[in-house]
Amino acid sequence: MDLFLLKKIIGSLLMPLSVVIILLFIAILFYRKHSRLSFYALFSATIILVLSSLSPTSDSFMAPLEDTYPAFTRSIKPVDYIVVLGCTHTTVHSLPATSQLKTCSLQRLVEAIRIYQIHPEAQIITSGYAGDDETSNAEKVKQAAILLGIPAHKIITENFPQDTEEEAELIAPRVRHKNVVLVTNANHLPRAMKYFEMQGVNAIPAPASPWVKEGNNITWQYYVPHAGTLQQTTIAWYETLGRIVQWFKS
Repeated sequence: MDLFLLKKIIGSLLMPLSVVIILLFIAILFYRKHSRLSFYALFSATIILVLSSLSPTSDSFMAPLEDTYPAFTRSIKPVDYIVVLGCTHTTVHSLPATSQLKTCSLQRLVEAIRIYQIHPEAQIITSGYAGDDETSNAEKVKQAAILLGIPAHKIITENFPQDTEEEAELIAPRVRHKNVVLVTNANHLPRAMKYFEMQGVNAIPAPASPWVKEGNNITWQYYVPHAGTLQQTTIAWYETLGRIVQWFKS
């Protein structure tokens, strides 16, 4: 089996909802023969599901990741490159490219365009492979950027990196010793910065769209389980596992 695919499968199985489903399956399977094991599995699944769906729990996981770097304002030197790390999209030819991007890709692109408006001297590098799609994420983000007014000749695509580590390895030779801004989601940025630093790239961090925002009014709904909060917890846990793997590699 391909190592990249195996890594994705193992990562998916370790996500909160996957763990809950596995525990529920165990509870059903051993309901008659091992009632105590069944009860513990059911109880654990319930606790994990409830805690993962509560905002106080999710924010406590996510905030330390997102608070690492402040929002980008302006570089004191001209910017050579704005690197936009890849995420996901789905090609649908009847839709404009901007509508084909999934949320994470669109968030990163919006932040990159904001920075480009401050530093129009920069070139934008989009990144990301195609996966099961017919078009690479790098190319799809480029198409969306052009629709939003970025000149095509100002965009360079890196169409083959499958993950953040490969993005750093393939992009680093072009941007090393240049003034580079690295754009990705705020929760992903600490891990991305580390990979680029390992390749000798001292980038300026540009976090996009943090989940946890200071100043939000806390209401009673903050303490009620919510599906969106489960998604936030899943992303935070995924990044935490990614940083653990990165620590072992380094």
